[in-house]
Amino acid sequence: MGPLNGYTVLELAGIGPAPMGGMILADMGAEVIRIDRAGTPPGLQMKDVSSRGKKSVAVNLKDPEGIETLLRMVENADVIIDPMRPGVCEKLGIGPDVCLERNPKIIFARMTGWGQEGPLAQAAGHDINYISITGALYAMGRKDEKPVAPLNLVGDMGGGGMLLVNGILAALLETANSGKGQVIDAAMVDGAAQLMWMFHGFQAMGMWNEKARESNLLDGGAHFYDTYECADGEYVSIGSIEPQFYALLKEKMELSEEEFGDQNNPALWPDLKVRLEEIFKTKTQAEWCELMEGTDVCFAPVLNFVDAPTHPANVARQTYIDVDGVTQPAPAPVFPAHLLKCAMAVPPPARIPPMYWAPWVLGKRKCRP
Repeated sequence: MGPLNGYTVLELAGIGPAPMGGMILADMGAEVIRIDRAGTPPGLQMKDVSSRGKKSVAVNLKDPEGIETLLRMVENADVIIDPMRPGVCEKLGIGPDVCLERNPKIIFARMTGWGQEGPLAQAAGHDINYISITGALYAMGRKDEKPVAPLNLVGDMGGGGMLLVNGILAALLETANSGKGQVIDAAMVDGAAQLMWMFHGFQAMGMWNEKARESNLLDGGAHFYDTYECADGEYVSIGSIEPQFYALLKEKMELSEEEFGDQNNPALWPDLKVRLEEIFKTKTQAEWCELMEGTDVCFAPVLNFVDAPTHPANVARQTYIDVDGVTQPAPAPVFPAHLLKCAMAVPPPARIPPMYWAPWVLGKRKCRP
């Protein structure tokens, strides 16, 4: 079930953003067939979250029979995802020209780090390298310390997998109108640059110091937008940017107007952060949650990703599911119309109002591809 029900996607085996893109398309109802390398250990795939909802076919793409097998699959597919370096598919004989000849409506979606063209196109790289030349990595970290890698969320996932899916969905719409296939050049460096759009605007308006980490509104410079350690060694986050939210923060923490009244004066931020650090260490994370969580302070406990699935808000939304013993994020976004079709077959308990049927069914995994 899902809005992409009826579409077929071929995903050439790769790592990072390409499997993520295929996973999202499968979550949306597409039939995703991963073209694995011959000899890939099946045991590892069972724990790979990106494998959910996909079929798998092992094909030797260095063998003419394997190439012909793939091209026959292309004839009946809507999308093929290419995660290889530029030119590799052409060398194998499965490049976009060959695939479009077999299927004029095929969408050939290419996912790389540096893009199909340019001086770095053939160079190896990883997330940390792609976000380095966009300014994203430089902006992350504490004052007078080295930049901190934000896992591989910015290049691989946000700038890669999400960009790939966005391009594929747009191409499917265009192909439905024109009847012609598309070639997509999705590059993680381009996607990471797009994610930095807001800060280019801030810099142009004189609202951002691009050369000084932890001195700006959203990089931990502001005392009202940061994380703080609690008495038990756990952490909480606050993001009380708007005046009314900041006023509530002052009320909840009993902060004096004399000391904390000038919210947007950057010269005061370092000293005010020190004061908040002292105050937050007077209570445990649970005590701060009792005082602030669910209010307009813009507050949340900082959880690790193993504990996150047990947070009441995540439980209520069924944000996480269990697939074959592996706890993982549920498909998102939710499409209630499709999920309610499943609910008709497995009605939720009477105590659950209709407005909550979609997340209930999703939580019961009745609509997982």
